[in-house]
Amino acid sequence: MQLVRQNEKSGGKMHRSGVVVLAALLAAAVASGCAAETGGGGTGAPGAPAKPTAGRSGDASPQAGPARAPDTYAETVRKKQAARAVAAKKWGLAKVPLAAPEPPKVKPSITTRKGFEVRNDEGLPPVFTTVPTKERIVFLTMDDGAEKDPELLRMMTELDIPYSAFVSDYVINDDYGYFKKMQRRGVTISNHTLNHRYLPGLSRAEQKREICGQQEKILKHYGKRPTLFRPPYGNYNRDTLVVAKSCGITAVPLWSSEAFPDRMEWREWDQDLHPGDIVLTHFRGKEDWKGSMPDMVRRVMKTITDKGYAVAKLEDYV
Repeated sequence: MQLVRQNEKSGGKMHRSGVVVLAALLAAAVASGCAAETGGGGTGAPGAPAKPTAGRSGDASPQAGPARAPDTYAETVRKKQAARAVAAKKWGLAKVPLAAPEPPKVKPSITTRKGFEVRNDEGLPPVFTTVPTKERIVFLTMDDGAEKDPELLRMMTELDIPYSAFVSDYVINDDYGYFKKMQRRGVTISNHTLNHRYLPGLSRAEQKREICGQQEKILKHYGKRPTLFRPPYGNYNRDTLVVAKSCGITAVPLWSSEAFPDRMEWREWDQDLHPGDIVLTHFRGKEDWKGSMPDMVRRVMKTITDKGYAVAKLEDYV
């Protein structure tokens, strides 16, 4: 504005239209500076507050805030335990199952249990009944596959109790789909031979058919060859381990106790649970024992929980 007055006084030759244009430019610059100072960026009416920019307070369409951080393991466990308490009441458990600790980042080194060795077993899959750990956890495993109780699937899913399935083809081949549903719920399908025969009584070739043949069946129906194998009745010889290794088996978990709907049977001298113990049960129903599979789960979980243990997933440790 000072420039305009000086030109007018000096009688300069600036055309009136030029004066008007320059004044308009100066006014626009002043208005722009004021808008910047107030944080405005909109085109509101003269004298009115500037329209806020996107994302600022008062904007009609605020941007989303920062993404919520993932739950910590402790928070995840808390939420699972709350849901598990509801499920425990629904399924008639005496107590709410305890929560397992976070799985180890590095799996423990497992060796064959003393007294379970075979001749020249170096390099063969280890045979064991307990996983080396100091945590108060045990592992629940189910064998064969004769009983296909849909209540078991619902119960274990709602309780969020991990377990492992060691299946034999001769009893699951009438309903592969049942175990596919189980697999979708996070259960690992492992090898228990084609026909559940007494392996030490077979030739190496016959054992290969039983073990490696089941590897191929599981691959076909469940998409992956197992790495865990349990010999029927817990009986094996060196040929068993040699053959198992040849078709992808890396470990042979047996068991330290067995669960039934009406009792527990113990294989250890003190008849008790220990950190890392493997618990065996079977896919059986009322035709074979005194109760259903849910009855068995109620019994085994009462024993495990009363003794201060949680159930962890075997495959997280082996």
